[in-house]
Amino acid sequence: MHTHTCPDPQRCDGVSRRDFLHLGLLTAFGLSAADILRGQAVAAGLNSPTGRAKSCILIWLDGGPSHLDTFDPKPDAPSEIRGPFMSIPTSVPGIRICEHLPRTARVMKDVALIRSLTHELGNHDTGSRFLLTGHRPTPALEHPSLGSLLAHEHGFNQAIPPYIAIPGDAVGGNSNAARAGYLPGACSAFNVGGDLSRVDGLHLPEGVSFERGQRRQAMLQKMDSFARRVEASPAARDRDSFYQQAHALLASPGAKGAFDLSGETAATRERYGRGRLGSGCLLARRLAEAGSRFITVVDTGWDTHTQIARELPDSRFAGSGKLPSLDRAYAALITDLRERGLLESTLVVLMGEFGRTPKINAAGGRDHWPRAGSVCLAGAGIPGGQVIGSTGSFGETPSDRPISPPDLSFTLLQLLGVNPEKELTTSSGRPIKIQGEGQFIRELA
Repeated sequence: MHTHTCPDPQRCDGVSRRDFLHLGLLTAFGLSAADILRGQAVAAGLNSPTGRAKSCILIWLDGGPSHLDTFDPKPDAPSEIRGPFMSIPTSVPGIRICEHLPRTARVMKDVALIRSLTHELGNHDTGSRFLLTGHRPTPALEHPSLGSLLAHEHGFNQAIPPYIAIPGDAVGGNSNAARAGYLPGACSAFNVGGDLSRVDGLHLPEGVSFERGQRRQAMLQKMDSFARRVEASPAARDRDSFYQQAHALLASPGAKGAFDLSGETAATRERYGRGRLGSGCLLARRLAEAGSRFITVVDTGWDTHTQIARELPDSRFAGSGKLPSLDRAYAALITDLRERGLLESTLVVLMGEFGRTPKINAAGGRDHWPRAGSVCLAGAGIPGGQVIGSTGSFGETPSDRPISPPDLSFTLLQLLGVNPEKELTTSSGRPIKIQGEGQFIRELA
């Protein structure tokens, strides 16, 4: 079994979470008016599947969470495989998960747990691309993320951006895994930035009123009119849509208000946890409620090559461990959506780019292991309280019902009302299916 270690517990490739899109006021994305009309005309002739989900919240555990130390424990395996944690029962008889996920254990009746996700790409960059696009990375074509596909297919018909990333879409190293690929750049995510108390792009510069901002927009449009006559590039079209969407967002108190966590009670804030992940999940619920179609919450720090007994539980102080923070935020999100009547229309996905090695390494951690991993799905009419697939007694490979990233992507798209077999056209004129591989995971019907 090949293993390797590295000193950085955040990401072994040396890349921490960064926001590559410093767009300021213009970070609200949308299609141009011509693109919207053309898309509506095309959609009118399609017999697209009707999705059960109006929106999707993806909690992305960046770095690759250990399946054995979360949702696929092996309590009967030798200690070097089993690891330092015990397993606990859940609200569903026969399903056991890690002892540091007690709140999640209580909501497992709402969760469909896939224990047999498998692929062969053990690098952060390529693994993230595979999971977030459903396509194996290739230098020949950059595929769009699921969020970008949702934005493209469902359009920009309201002030709230259809695809939002909390705090940003910079996952999977220096890749475009969570971005627009061959789609227009306007289908990229609106990045909220690292300070959730003051979201990037929602505030005019100091001393500038909204009326003055409108005059500036009119002036910019006039200045751009000549450039648009001679410049018909995708970048120019994207710039126009950035202006339009930024203006629409700033002009809508309701859309802006969806980003404001100060409207939540202290009890709700505590329920989710006041850390970055808890606040991100609470913001994601607000954005889904406001009509955004795809919200990604990125949680870094899951590249646990060293000392999982110290890094994963609250070993130093309350809130210091990855597992308790995830447990609190994830269970609160599922419960909150159910209580608000939103779970049936909201698809909640919890995953990372791969699992971790079955055997604990010499540094007390686990290394990259794409051959087996776990995914949690809830909401959107998915039958909860079930386990799909299994791994062997040591968690090395699927022993039953292997699920590939294309299978997962195909399923998520269909649940969200996008026909995976629809053909799109790249900027070079090449026709390509949205998801040419994979099939619907039948247990989720």
